[in-house]
Amino acid sequence: MILIVDDNQNNLYSLKKLLESKDFQVDTADSGEEALGKALKNDYALIILDVQMPDMDGFEVAETLAGYSKTKEVPIIFLSAVNTEKRFITRGYASGGKDYVTKPVDPEILMLKVKTFYNLQEQNIAMKKTQQSLELEVKGRRESQVTMKSQIDHFHLMLESLPQIAFTLNEEGIVDFVNVKWFQYSDSEQDFPETHPDDLHIKEEFERCKKKGKALELEIRIKNIETGDYRYHLLRVTPVREENTIKNWVGTFTDIDDQKKVEKEKDEFLSIASHELKTPLTSIKAYVQLLERKLKLNKESAEAGFVTKVQDQIEKLNTLITDLLDVSKIENGKLKINKKPTNLGNVISNAIETILQTHENKVKIKHDGIISDILIPLDEIRIEQVLINFLTNAIKYSPQNNQVIVTTFVDEEEQEVKVNVTDFGIGIPDFKQEAVFNKFYRVEESSLQFQGMGIGLFICSEIIKQHHGNIGVSSKVDEGSTFYFTLPLN
Repeated sequence: MILIVDDNQNNLYSLKKLLESKDFQVDTADSGEEALGKALKNDYALIILDVQMPDMDGFEVAETLAGYSKTKEVPIIFLSAVNTEKRFITRGYASGGKDYVTKPVDPEILMLKVKTFYNLQEQNIAMKKTQQSLELEVKGRRESQVTMKSQIDHFHLMLESLPQIAFTLNEEGIVDFVNVKWFQYSDSEQDFPETHPDDLHIKEEFERCKKKGKALELEIRIKNIETGDYRYHLLRVTPVREENTIKNWVGTFTDIDDQKKVEKEKDEFLSIASHELKTPLTSIKAYVQLLERKLKLNKESAEAGFVTKVQDQIEKLNTLITDLLDVSKIENGKLKINKKPTNLGNVISNAIETILQTHENKVKIKHDGIISDILIPLDEIRIEQVLINFLTNAIKYSPQNNQVIVTTFVDEEEQEVKVNVTDFGIGIPDFKQEAVFNKFYRVEESSLQFQGMGIGLFICSEIIKQHHGNIGVSSKVDEGSTFYFTLPLN
């Protein structure tokens, strides 16, 4: 808006009409006092000020406006018909005017000046607003940086106080912070601790998980710099996400060496006990078979039924001992996986056929998505062992509904095949699903009703891990469960 100040109403009227004809918004004042009042209340882009006014002339008005922060930047064009001498023009510029126009006014020249100063002022106002916005943004960023630095310092202080080795990595997977305990196992904060020659390489395992955006959990032996001893640690590296994007990683090494020693003693006992039990059990099985042949019992007789039940119990005991031996092999790193290109569809069919033969007509198994022409590197015996365990559990924990669905499909994007085994049984509570793959874990709700030691799924988990696949479960109580595993195609 433009303010015209003149004590002559005819001049006000003519100038106002001229400017309004060019689409300018115009306000008027017929005295210096009124002009000052309006200038302090309203925002003007330009003031056209008459010099010759009673009580308070234009120079006084301009000097007063220059003293206020709100109006000092507003450009002023002086108009004068009397004070045309150089000293008056000089005073006009000295009092804060941007131009001095003498009357009679040339309308075209005046309009050019008005447009120029008006546009300059509009640009100046826009630049100031932009500057203010930038200043606010800079201020906000500085405050955010201070807050973030405070949070990071607090986080690092927490990591320093942990009893574990703690570290962080940036989004590219480069170590950018370590606590003081790190240097008990590494000379450099950029290099991971040295691992035992028989254990997996930390950096390689982390890169594999980083590509999939998944957390890394690994039991590994790392070398203490001072003593030279390798101690078992549980390594966990977890991604920190922000809007589905990984911003950094947080990792810890937790010393579990003493725990591993206790477990090793227990595993050695299990290994010895299992081997010692295996020999007499084999003899018992042979003698029972000889007894059955010697007696030549009628299959319909009660005695024949007793012999069959004895053989069933021997087989259950044999399976239990075999599982204990597998646990011992896993703990000692001796569970061998012999992978070769194999048709997974045939493995699944063999497992289903085995279950159907042992359960006769008590169960219905449906197989969807049969893979017939893809060869996958796997250990056929061990993968069949996993499938039989899944299928056996599906039947065992579905006493009211013995229908099981096996589904297989290939994920081209992830370059893996997934196998699901779905039952419609008792289900597993959400907060207990992750623990079912732990050694000797049993869900309390089913432990009294169903027999078992809780090692079958642990063995399955280790078999799939050694195939570089994933294993898991999704379940709803009283609706059923789906146990699944994945295998890489290559």
